[in-house]
Amino acid sequence: MKTRKISANIYITLLYRIFLMMLLFSLARVGFYLYNNDLFQAIPLRQFIVIMKGGLRFDLSAVLYINIIFIFLNIIPFDIRYNKAYQSVLKYLFFITNGTALAINGADYVYYRFALTRATSEVFRSFSNEHGLGKLGFKFMTDYWPATLITIALLVLMVWLYGKVKARKPETSHRLVYFLFNFAMIFIVLTLMIGGMRGGYKHSTRPITISNAAVYAGKTGNVAIVLNTPFSIMRTYGKKVLERNEFFDDQKLKTLYDPLYRPDQGAPFVPRNVVVIILESFGREYIGAYNRDLDSGTYTGYTPFLDSLISVSLTWDVSLANGRKSIDAMPSILASVPSLETPYIISHYANNRINGLANLLKNKGYYTAFFHGAPNGSMGFDSFAMMAGFDDYFGLKEYPDKNDNDGMWGIWDEPFLAFFADKLGQFRQPFLASVFTVSSHHPFMVPEKYKGKFRKGAYPITEVVGYTDFALRQFFRKVSSQPWFTNTLFVITADHTNDSMYEEYQNSFGYFSIPIIFYEPGGDLHGMKSGISQQIDIMPTILNRLNYDEEYIAFGNNLLDESYEPFAFNTLGSTYNLYMKDHIIQMIDNKVVAMYNYKSDKYLKHNLTGSDPGLQKEMEDKLKAIIQTYNARMIDNNMTVVEENQPFIHREP
Repeated sequence: MKTRKISANIYITLLYRIFLMMLLFSLARVGFYLYNNDLFQAIPLRQFIVIMKGGLRFDLSAVLYINIIFIFLNIIPFDIRYNKAYQSVLKYLFFITNGTALAINGADYVYYRFALTRATSEVFRSFSNEHGLGKLGFKFMTDYWPATLITIALLVLMVWLYGKVKARKPETSHRLVYFLFNFAMIFIVLTLMIGGMRGGYKHSTRPITISNAAVYAGKTGNVAIVLNTPFSIMRTYGKKVLERNEFFDDQKLKTLYDPLYRPDQGAPFVPRNVVVIILESFGREYIGAYNRDLDSGTYTGYTPFLDSLISVSLTWDVSLANGRKSIDAMPSILASVPSLETPYIISHYANNRINGLANLLKNKGYYTAFFHGAPNGSMGFDSFAMMAGFDDYFGLKEYPDKNDNDGMWGIWDEPFLAFFADKLGQFRQPFLASVFTVSSHHPFMVPEKYKGKFRKGAYPITEVVGYTDFALRQFFRKVSSQPWFTNTLFVITADHTNDSMYEEYQNSFGYFSIPIIFYEPGGDLHGMKSGISQQIDIMPTILNRLNYDEEYIAFGNNLLDESYEPFAFNTLGSTYNLYMKDHIIQMIDNKVVAMYNYKSDKYLKHNLTGSDPGLQKEMEDKLKAIIQTYNARMIDNNMTVVEENQPFIHREP
């Protein structure tokens, strides 16, 4: 075991020790897979290599966070860092912090077998009231001894390899140059650390979270292999943890709210193509067809094309988003999974099994693709697209002409929608394709050649809304002559609202008011229906229109079914909103704090709490049933028909 020790400057030594932990985390990943091999489907070698490479991104983030103090104490530009006693303290700091991380990883080998997901920060809450944890821990270590041995082997390897490279102070004849260099290195190291911890430097890319692992997993069931447990815990720390409520017994609960769809299997499935267009920041307020009464009936809006399309489409007089962020929109629209308080994509439950629209239609022979003109990885959309079952993702990387980049967010809407149209013409039918636009985003620019072409309003976004509306006109002009066009259902909606110009849109109703439009060339989907629609209604409505005949889970409503009372719900901070029967109730900590009639009181100024006890109780029960059902299914990872058809057993370690 004796090998020659190497002396190097402090930065080479530090880099070696970071790489050492990266190696150990990779070995821990292999150990995790081998230990739980029976829980995963066979993974081809090529895919396993992708998983290992992708895992490095999450390992680097975790290792840098774990060693942030260790790194700082190594790069301070003073000679004490070469002192033998000082280095000894750093050594034990390294062993304690990284040894704990490896032990947590090892414990998750076993925990995964019970939870079928990597441990999150919720695990500390789960065990906080347990007595005799030491005794219980020892029992687990002996009962699951292979996991214990793997962890001990990694700890021994860490201790043995740590000292193979030792820090040595370099000789220098220019003291000033030496100190200037070391001060400069502080900023260089910190810059590299920020990129490593975030998972990249791009402004359009959020810091990576557990949902980003889906990009490398190949199958959603492999996501846990890509991740490491310290990363999973750190990225979920401070995020809202759902509570299991029991407002109603199971029988009563299902009469109030049941997300299990059991379609009528009488009519044959209709394999229409489906195109879902998600418009960035397109508030309902900007669209003239929705606001005929504004400005005493003189308001025209900024979307002449959408106005004309609405006249031959089906839409609703109330249409709402289920969130206020772009990352809320994709799960809502394409999987009927809303975000309550915490965006689903960055929540503890982001790697739950879901039956996304793409997954369901792939079972019917559909090809599926998602398009977003931003850099790949932006907002974690590529990860969620894979989780939802899309076959392919087309982003900035796949777009052929990078000269069409707006320099901020991605490809301008007009050329990207043209690219989208061309690709649709190449796909085999039937297909499901979705595109998320980018141009109607701060700083609200239009291409140079279109400056002054589109009408400007009180806020800069209105000009860009006009540009995107023009881009949509060009898109439909291009695809209307293609042979697949008449056999296609188009859905147009928005991710969320943006700047508001009118007071009626500056409240808990207007903040969420977006367009939801169903357009079917030559079909019978026409008119402005009186009723409530929401983003999570889009998936079940599409499936109904196709006569989808298999069971599935959707938290939204089928908008074409008029046998039920329509409703919508969302959250604003910790306030839960339910919209039903021309009213909105707001609930905080399971108590109704406000009730308004949004039709007669468009500014929401008159709190009606207590004025209609029957309606208030009906709405309160509906909202509590939604919360109870949503929380339970999220906590139990019970969001697909697999769990519904087979009795779900909640297993605790």
